[in-house]
Amino acid sequence: MSQRIISLAALTVLELSPPEMVEVAARAGYSHVGLRLEPATPQEKHFPLVSDADLRRQTVARLRDTGIQVFDVEILRLKPETRVSDFAAILAVGAEFGASELLVAGNDPDEQRLTENFAALCDLSAQYGLHPHLEFMPWTDARDLVQAMRIVENAGRENGCVLVDAFHFNRSGSRLEDLRRLPASRTHYVQLCDVAGPRPDDMDEILRQARNERRFPGDGDCDLLGLLRNLPADLPLSLEIPTLGLLEQGVSALERAQLAIDKTWALLTHL
Repeated sequence: MSQRIISLAALTVLELSPPEMVEVAARAGYSHVGLRLEPATPQEKHFPLVSDADLRRQTVARLRDTGIQVFDVEILRLKPETRVSDFAAILAVGAEFGASELLVAGNDPDEQRLTENFAALCDLSAQYGLHPHLEFMPWTDARDLVQAMRIVENAGRENGCVLVDAFHFNRSGSRLEDLRRLPASRTHYVQLCDVAGPRPDDMDEILRQARNERRFPGDGDCDLLGLLRNLPADLPLSLEIPTLGLLEQGVSALERAQLAIDKTWALLTHL
């Protein structure tokens, strides 16, 4: 088996500070981590890497000591009022950590403006060596794979990419036949988790599951092998698997990170 990049996503162990997360990733056998430079919601626990220089220094030191690398940084939201130039400080920190990928959400119902802002973000990100990945999520304004592909193609930037997350792929009703049309150059990683049960009718319930109740690969109903077989071979994997129930039961971040990577390696043996 080739040594595929496997990165620990922040949402899997969101209670950890960045230095703690790096330590857990190293102990569990990951090669990379994803750092959350901007919180996804106002409510979530957040460690302000962009504004806290001391925390950045601690994180860089832990990265150096463990050999773990930063793969992606998140999460930038493109909203109607967004001024892309305001993201420069965040992108600079991402580059400082050596990240190559940037996770982006589309939160603007005007698709033309969303596309233009994504193009502008690609232009700004290119100065920092980053590839913006538009992640489709069914409750956002990039709802599914087809729409995300259209926005990225219409933006027309070489470094513009689409991020496929197994949860959102399933819950948005996206199709493998559409995934086959995604050029290999348009995605540099995939977010992996499993999903249990049929797609709820209620979007609030889908959102709750996305943030709190995903499954480890092989523990749900998602056709993860079908998904991976229709993506470039050995595409880096970011394991984004929030499991609030396990956290509340006292299962440690290290144990959860270990379960995630062990079950991922087991899945990959079937490819």
